[in-house]
Amino acid sequence: MASIDLGEMLDKAWADKGLPEILAAPVSALKGVSDRDGELLDEAFGVRTVADLADLKYVRWAQALAALETPAK
Repeated sequence: MASIDLGEMLDKAWADKGLPEILAAPVSALKGVSDRDGELLDEAFGVRTVADLADLKYVRWAQALAALETPAK
């Protein structure tokens, strides 16, 4: 299994947290997602946490479509 560098995905304040805490964190814990972005995601889709974003059907649909384009190795 490949290792994941949480420091590349998360703001510095969240990089040393455990997975349950990260999943319950606001989406602004993700590197590059501002507090305002989080507010807009909440308004548009009811997304408040990292787990909410991961479970958003539109995200899953987009990932599935992208996977169809990627050739199997």
